Amino acid sequence: MAIHAGVVGVGPVGDRIMRCVKERNLPLAEPLRIMATRCRVEEDFGGEKVVEVCETCADMFEGLDVVFFAGREGAKGASVQWREAVEKAGAVAIDNGSDFRMDPAVPLVVPEVNMDAVTADTKFIASPNCSTIQMVVALAPLHRAAGIKRIVVSTYQAVSGWGQAAMEELGRQLPQYCESGCPEFDPAIFTRPIALDCIPHIDRFDPSGYTKEELKMVNETKKILSAPEIKITATTVRVPVEVGHAEAINIEFESDITAEEALEILRDPVKSPGVVVVDGPTCDPNAESCRNAPTELQYPTQRDILKDEWKDMVLVGRVRDDETVEHGLNLWVVADNLRKGAATNVVQIAQEMIARGLLG
Repeated sequence: MAIHAGVVGVGPVGDRIMRCVKERNLPLAEPLRIMATRCRVEEDFGGEKVVEVCETCADMFEGLDVVFFAGREGAKGASVQWREAVEKAGAVAIDNGSDFRMDPAVPLVVPEVNMDAVTADTKFIASPNCSTIQMVVALAPLHRAAGIKRIVVSTYQAVSGWGQAAMEELGRQLPQYCESGCPEFDPAIFTRPIALDCIPHIDRFDPSGYTKEELKMVNETKKILSAPEIKITATTVRVPVEVGHAEAINIEFESDITAEEALEILRDPVKSPGVVVVDGPTCDPNAESCRNAPTELQYPTQRDILKDEWKDMVLVGRVRDDETVEHGLNLWVVADNLRKGAATNVVQIAQEMIARGLLG
């Protein structure tokens, strides 16, 4: 059944939503309705050469079945401003912003993990933080198998998680760094130059000393997994990568699970949907010929999510036993923060709703 859909926001996530809608063949009865704070024409948006952007207003939601709130505009309160208008128009809202994620009345959804949280009565759905999404896609099947007791995660997050201005900032700074070592920076974006540096500071600091980004990973993970008892601690770091988040995750389980057993689970597309394992002996002939490393293993990196076949997947590697605890593992997890961490996730929610007869 064809549906009528709209997106609020024309930043990097809005662009990816439009691309995902086309690539995943979301059945549309009319072109995606693009909205932002003002009317304009966008060139090269969502893979289209020219796109008309309409000013967001209540009338724009009339006749729509689903509205995606996207990008920084969504994260800064667009869903707060327009949620009521969307619901009055009879549409379902799927929000990439952070305003309602921890509202107990709002399902926080990753389709591979907890799609059953959405029912026929659901009219507003929150999509989690990008770093949370990729972590729970990788960990949920292991949690089902052995019960997670504790998580320690450190992230390596691309500048695109901040927005388009941060991507441009990195692009400007790299040649300046190479020329003088002292790039100029906008203190409204990051606290210091990001070129060839790592900044352990994402979002505002909480009185606890943790940042809001770190607390999002803690609280959202517990909500998605319906496991408030899991102990989670996080350190989130901004790195000079344009797109793609990576995470080093240490997990302690309630019962025994080995690295071999975890790999078997993660390689199973039924048990671990959305996961691709990049682990085991390397296929790189240079490992032995150039690096004298015949036992070298393969692993994913942020550059790998640029491959078309992996752009919407969560890549897992470096799976190994943690011998310092009774039931422990270490994982390395990589995903595209703009696609699976945002745009793909909200489009997948809509697709699954259509498949379940909940939309359209």
